[in-house]
Amino acid sequence: MLLSRAQTSRHSKLISLGIKSARFNPRPEIARMSSTVSFIDDLKDKLSFLKARFYFKRGEISVLNSPNEFYDTLKDKILKAQDRIFIASLYIGKTQDELIDCIREALKKNAKLKVHVLVDGLRGARESPSKCSVTLVSRLLEDYQDRVDIRLYRTPACVGWKGSILPRRINEGLGLQHMKIYGFDDEVILSGANLSSDYFTNRQDRYYVFHSKPFSDYYYDLHQLISGLSYKVRLATNEQKFSIFWPNQNLAVEPVHDKVKFIKNASTVLRKFLLKEPQPIISGTSLEEEYPTVVYPVSQFTPLFHKRRDESTEKPTILRLISSISKPSMNWTFTAGYFNMFPDIKKGLIATPSRNANVITASPYANGFFESKGVSGNLPDAYLHLSKKFLKNVKRHGKQANIILREWKRGIVNKPGGWSYHAKGLWIGDTDGGDSRPMLTCIGSSNYTRRAYSLDLESNAVILTKDQELRDKMQQELDCLLEHTKEVTLEDFQSDPHRKVSTGVKIATYLLGKRL
Repeated sequence: MLLSRAQTSRHSKLISLGIKSARFNPRPEIARMSSTVSFIDDLKDKLSFLKARFYFKRGEISVLNSPNEFYDTLKDKILKAQDRIFIASLYIGKTQDELIDCIREALKKNAKLKVHVLVDGLRGARESPSKCSVTLVSRLLEDYQDRVDIRLYRTPACVGWKGSILPRRINEGLGLQHMKIYGFDDEVILSGANLSSDYFTNRQDRYYVFHSKPFSDYYYDLHQLISGLSYKVRLATNEQKFSIFWPNQNLAVEPVHDKVKFIKNASTVLRKFLLKEPQPIISGTSLEEEYPTVVYPVSQFTPLFHKRRDESTEKPTILRLISSISKPSMNWTFTAGYFNMFPDIKKGLIATPSRNANVITASPYANGFFESKGVSGNLPDAYLHLSKKFLKNVKRHGKQANIILREWKRGIVNKPGGWSYHAKGLWIGDTDGGDSRPMLTCIGSSNYTRRAYSLDLESNAVILTKDQELRDKMQQELDCLLEHTKEVTLEDFQSDPHRKVSTGVKIATYLLGKRL
C-alpha cells in the first residue's frame, strides 16, 4: 500500500510516542477476515435488542478530521439543501452571522426548503436580552416565518423553585439538550461539536457524514419528536426581540402546568419511537458484501422517562460493547474531553483483558475552561483530579502496562495557535490476523459521564463495519487524535507541581460529580 507524505509523517510521530499505527501492520488476508467476521457476528448478537439499525454500502459514510472541514461541509450542504435542513445543537454561537446568512441564502434560493432548529432553552438564551443563540436564529423568522421552525428544549427539572431562583449558567447544571444532529435532505452529520467559532477553527471534535435517506429520516423524526416536547420561538417587540410559547400541537402538556403528566406523555412517545420495528435484517454473503456496514442509533433521554422505567438505549449499548472485549488481542481506545467517566463504564474498561488500550483526555491546557473566570476556572483541576483517580484505579487492578492514559495538547487554549479538545467516543478492534484497525466506533454527543446518563439528552450512533476503506478512515481519525497526545503516569502527578489539586477542588468534585 502506497503511503502519502502526510501518512508517513504521522506514522513516524506515532512510533515516537510508542503507539503502533494499525495501517502499517501486516494484514494476512484470511486470518484478518476470519477475526473480523467472528467479532462482528458476536457484536451483532449483543446489539440485537436494538430496534433501529441501518445498512450502508461502501462510500456512504465519510469521516471529517478537522474543525474547518466540518464548517466548510456544513455551509456546502446548507446551500445545496432542497427540501429540509434540521439542526439540533446545544447552542449556536452568537457571532455566527455567516452561518445564519448561509441558511438565509438557501431559503431564498429554494422556495420549497424548510428549516428546523432545536437548541437548549437555557444555554441558547443564556445572554438574553443581549445577543444570544435565539436572537441570532430568530432573524430568519423575519422573512421566512412559514418555513422556519425554532424550538427551545427546557429540562423538566427546571420547573418550580429551581428554575426561579437558580442564576443563569448555574441552572444549566439541571440538564440540557446536548444532541448534535446536522441534517440536510438525505444526509446527516453526527458530531460532538456545537456551532460556534471555536468548533469551526481550533476545538478538536469528531464528525461523521452519513449518506442515506432512511438514516436521515430517522434523525429527522427524532429531531421532530424532541421539538414536539419543546417551546416554539416567535418574533416579539420586547427587548430580546423574541418570545416563546407552547404550541397546542405539541406531543405533551407543558411541564410548568403538570410536570408529572409531561413526563408521562413524553415517555410514551419516546418509548414508541425507540421500540418501533426496525428495518429487515440483512443476512447472506452477497447482501453483507454489498452492505458491509451496519449503524445502530442509540439515545439517552433519562430526564424524559420515569426514574424506574428508563428505556434509553445508549448506556446499555455502551456497556454491552465493553463486555464484548473478551480477548487479550482486542484493542480499544476511549476518549472524552470532559473526563468524568460513568462508574460502570470505567469498571468495565478496566476489567477488559486487552493488552493494548488507550484513554485520551484533554490536557488542562486543552480544556475549554482553562483560565476561565469564576467557578468554572476550577474545572480543569477537577478533571485532572479525576484522571489521577483513574490511574490509581488502573494500578490497583494491575493494568498499568495495558491501559495507557494520554493527554491531548496542541498549544495552549485561548493563546495564539492553541486548541481545545472536545472529542468523545470509543473504538474497538482485534489484532488477531495482524490487523488492529477499528471495526467499531461510537460517534455522537455523549461524554459518557454520570451527567450524560442522568440529566441531558444525548444521541449517538454505533458503527460496525467490515468495509476496509471505512476502517482505514476510522484508523486515520484515531491516528490524528493520538498524534497530539502524551502518556501520563502517576509519577507525573507526583513530580509535576502543576498537577497538584487543592483540597477544595477535590471536595467540590466529589459533591458535584454528577453534574460534571
